[in-house]
Amino acid sequence: MSDLPHRRELSADRPLVSIIMSMLNSSATVVAAIHSIQMQSLKNWELIVIDDGSTDSSAECVRAINDPRIRLVTETTCAGLATRLNQAVSLSQGDFIARMDADDICFPDRLAVQVDGLQRNPAIDVLSCTAVVFSDNLELIGTLPIELTHGDIVARPFSGFPFPHPTWCGRAEWFRNNPYDPALMKAEDQDLLLRAFQHSHFSALAEVLVGYRQDAVNLMKRLQGRWAAIHSLLNYVQRSDAPFPALRGIAVQLFKSAMDIIMIALGLNRFVQRHRLKPVAPDVARRWLELQRTLGTHSNN
Repeated sequence: MSDLPHRRELSADRPLVSIIMSMLNSSATVVAAIHSIQMQSLKNWELIVIDDGSTDSSAECVRAINDPRIRLVTETTCAGLATRLNQAVSLSQGDFIARMDADDICFPDRLAVQVDGLQRNPAIDVLSCTAVVFSDNLELIGTLPIELTHGDIVARPFSGFPFPHPTWCGRAEWFRNNPYDPALMKAEDQDLLLRAFQHSHFSALAEVLVGYRQDAVNLMKRLQGRWAAIHSLLNYVQRSDAPFPALRGIAVQLFKSAMDIIMIALGLNRFVQRHRLKPVAPDVARRWLELQRTLGTHSNN
């Protein structure tokens, strides 16, 4: 548990932080994700869950969790992550907004540490953190690459931002002033960063606060993400007076798409998944095991 100070943690009026989550057929994972939020050391939060047209029992799983801080909105059609995140932002009441996927897991101090960082540094719009990658059997695979300072995060904007989307926690007004592009079904975070980085300030924490679920590499999803990134770069080219760096970024995405096809065709899925990841530190592995034990106990209560 964290003993970090908070300028405003408990309030009878509204939550300090709103966690926004979109889910689609997430019945196998959403309960653990929500329990990891309920275990947060910072208690003054609301969770807004948008069911994006699930055909399984996702909504019933969320309803069965008896917590007045959870707000469930069910939709009958699938509109995509970008649309649902914008919808959740519009419903949020907190001073801060944190991203959370329905298949990921938060370490207990995630909200406390990130909100405290934002309160202490009013110039920061969005604060990310380090995340470990785990498989469906909860085995740790590696640590996501990340940069910590704004300058390093935005140093190569046309090659991508090392700023993991599921770890974002930022000021509510920033999310409202910088909506996701609802036309995108993939790479909505990279598109948003590309549109916002010149008038925003980003930062990240070296501390591991999120577990990011990623089992087998899916070639189709990977290519869809790359083509969405190309679409975003093309939009940048059209509105920019200096298009050549973005055109080089498009060439890089095309090259990476070709390499993904070749590597996965050769059966090197695990290599594709792991080659960018860093090793998991021993203390993080220990914390992960403790978190799994606590989640198991919590789920049985």
